[in-house]
Amino acid sequence: DVWKRAMILVEGIYRSTVDFPAEERFGLVSQIRRAAISVPANISEGYARVHQAEYVHHLSIAQGSVAEIETLLLISVRLKLLPRDESVILWRLLQEVGKMLRQMIRSLRKS
Repeated sequence: DVWKRAMILVEGIYRSTVDFPAEERFGLVSQIRRAAISVPANISEGYARVHQAEYVHHLSIAQGSVAEIETLLLISVRLKLLPRDESVILWRLLQEVGKMLRQMIRSLRKS
């Protein structure tokens, strides 16, 4: 489920950054898109690993990417590149993915 939500997040980030200024193409746009892609990519890579500790490690990397996206969204809003209403939708989805990742990490560490 977290992977599915993370994939929706990637789609939302891509759609929301299409209209960013051309000069941000290799800056903020590239950075936020790479961070967004990192979330489902690390979830799936960790799942494919043999050892549970490796899975937790990749989930932790995905969690770090969630934190990076949070900062990049805030920067986008502060620079008035992303309308606040769009950012609220992405923010809620991002918080949901982050919460799911934290729960998975906690659960896997207990077992």
